[in-house]
Amino acid sequence: MRLRSAVRGHPTAGRPAADREDRHVTTTQGEATDPGEMARRVFGWDGLRPPQAEAIEAAIAGRDVLAVLPTGYGKSAIYQLAGMMAEGPCVVVSPLIALQTDQCEGLNSLADRAPTRSMAINSSLGARQQADAWDEVVAGRVDFLFLTPEQLAKREVLDRVREAGPSFLAVDEAHCVSAWGHDFRPDYLRLGAARHRMGSPTVIALTATASTPVREEIVDRLAIPDALVLAGGFDRSELHLAVRRHVEDDDKQDAVVERAVELAGPGLVYAATRRSTEEYAERIAALSTEAGRPLSVRAYHAGQQAAVREETLGAFVDGGLDVVVATSAFGMGIDKEDVRFVLHADIPDSLDTYYQEVGRAGRDRDPATIELHYRSEDLGLRSFFSSHNADEEVIRSVIAHLRRADGPVRLTHLKKALDVGAKRVTGAVNLLEAAGVLTSGRRGVALAEDVKTGEAVRRAEETSDTLERIERSRIEMMRGYAETDGCRRQFLLGYFGEELADPCGNCDTCDAGTAVDITHDADDFPLQAAVVHREWGSGIVMSVDDDRLTVFFAEQGYRTLSLDRVREQDLLIRA
Repeated sequence: MRLRSAVRGHPTAGRPAADREDRHVTTTQGEATDPGEMARRVFGWDGLRPPQAEAIEAAIAGRDVLAVLPTGYGKSAIYQLAGMMAEGPCVVVSPLIALQTDQCEGLNSLADRAPTRSMAINSSLGARQQADAWDEVVAGRVDFLFLTPEQLAKREVLDRVREAGPSFLAVDEAHCVSAWGHDFRPDYLRLGAARHRMGSPTVIALTATASTPVREEIVDRLAIPDALVLAGGFDRSELHLAVRRHVEDDDKQDAVVERAVELAGPGLVYAATRRSTEEYAERIAALSTEAGRPLSVRAYHAGQQAAVREETLGAFVDGGLDVVVATSAFGMGIDKEDVRFVLHADIPDSLDTYYQEVGRAGRDRDPATIELHYRSEDLGLRSFFSSHNADEEVIRSVIAHLRRADGPVRLTHLKKALDVGAKRVTGAVNLLEAAGVLTSGRRGVALAEDVKTGEAVRRAEETSDTLERIERSRIEMMRGYAETDGCRRQFLLGYFGEELADPCGNCDTCDAGTAVDITHDADDFPLQAAVVHREWGSGIVMSVDDDRLTVFFAEQGYRTLSLDRVREQDLLIRA
C-alpha cells in the first residue's frame, strides 16, 4: 500500500490490492505520513487518542484492525484518516443509507483541507446515476465509497470494486457481523468472502460495543485472524445507571410513562414490541399535555414505512421531537449529542444490546439518566424472542438443491429456487454454515462434504441448541445486572473486560449504599484469562466478585461459578 498521491488518477488505480507488491505505506513527497499531523490539518484537532493513532498506523502498514471504542470516541476518524493517507479508494460498509449520506457530506465538507471525494452508491440513485458513479470510482476519482452489505453480496458490484483497487474495507457497525451481537444482519456474514473477491484490502472494523465473544466472532467471520484488536474506554461516567423494579406490569408501564414526562429531554424510550411503542407514545403525549407541558412524541419501529421512519429520525436529530419510543430498530446512525435520558420499558436481550442503546445518551459528556424498568417475568418474553429452532423442511431443501447443483450456488439464486421465504433460506444457510455443513466463498455456498441429509439436520439442530443456550445465558447476564446489589457500573464494565477498581458513585446501588468496595482474592483467575473447565471446555473469565466468577464458554455461554467450589474441586485450570 502506498500513500495517496496529490494527483487524482493515481498509478495504482484499477489494480487490485492483492496484485500490489506490498501492503506497507511508502512516503510520497508533499503528503503527511503522521496520523496526528493529518488530524490537526484536516479536523483541527490537537492530536489523536492513543487507540486512534495505533489503529491508523497499523492499517496504513497493511495490518487488519478491529477497534471497539465507545460512542463519541472518534472511531470514524480511523478509516477517514487512513483513507486520506493511502492510495486507492476506501470502501466503507455502512448499514443505513441515511448514515451513508451524513458521512459523505461530512467528508466532502473537508475538501478545502483534504483533497478527497466521497460517494455513496445505493438504491436512492437511478440506473444512469449509478453507472456514472461507478465510472468515477473505477477512474480513481473517488476516495471514499459507501456501500451497504447487501450490495456487496452482488458479484457485479464486487468486480467493479476490485477494478478500482481499494486500499481499505472499513466495516462500520461491525457487531452486525456476529451472530452473538445485537443488530445481527445476515449479509454481514458474507463480508469475509466479499473482501477476497474485491482484492483482499486491509480491513478496518469499527463498533461501539462488543464483548470478548463478539470480538472473536467478528475476527473469525471477517477472516482477519492476525488483526490488531483495540478495545477500551467503555466507562461512560456521565451516565447515571439505575434499575427500577416492579411487580405488576401495569405499575411498570405507569412508571415508564411518568418518568418520560418528568425527565428533561430529549430522550429515548425502548420497548420490546411494535405495539407497545405506539401505546407508550400515545400515553406519554397525553400525560404531558395533562401536566401542562405537552411533549412532541413519536413511535419508531420496523413495521412502519421507510419514509415515516426516516422522517422521525430526522426530526429527532434536528430537535423537532422531545421523545422517541422505539424498538431496537432505532439506533444505528443516530448522531445526536444532547440525548438526556434513555429508559428501557422492557429488558433487552443482552448487555451488548443494552450498552449500545444507553450509549446514545450524553454524547456531549453532560450528565444523562439511564433507567431499566424491570420485572423478572419479562425475561420470559426475551427468551421467547431468542428461540430459533432448526427449520428441518428448509434445511432438507437446501441440502437437496446444493447436491443437485454439484458446486457453489449464489445465495440469491438459492432463495429464488426454493419455494419458501427468503428469510427462512438465509436462516437455514447461516445455521448450516455455523454447523460446518456448508462453506461460503466468492462463488456462493456449497456443501463442505458429502454429508447425508439426516446428518446435516442433526448437526444443524445441535448448533441451534448451542446458540439458544448461549442466548439464554446472555439473558441471564441481563438478569444479573438488573438484580445485583453491587455497583452496576462495575458489573457492566466487567462484562466487557474492563475492571473498575472502586464503586462508581454514580448508580442507584452506590446511591443506596449497597455497592460496597469489595476486595477479592482471585489473582489466579484475572479478567480475560483463558481457562478450561473439565466438562464445558475452553472459556474466558468475564467478571470476578468476592465469592464467584463468571466465565463465557463457547458451547455453554455464560456460567457463574463459586470461587470456593472451583478451587476445592479444581474445576478450572488456566489455559
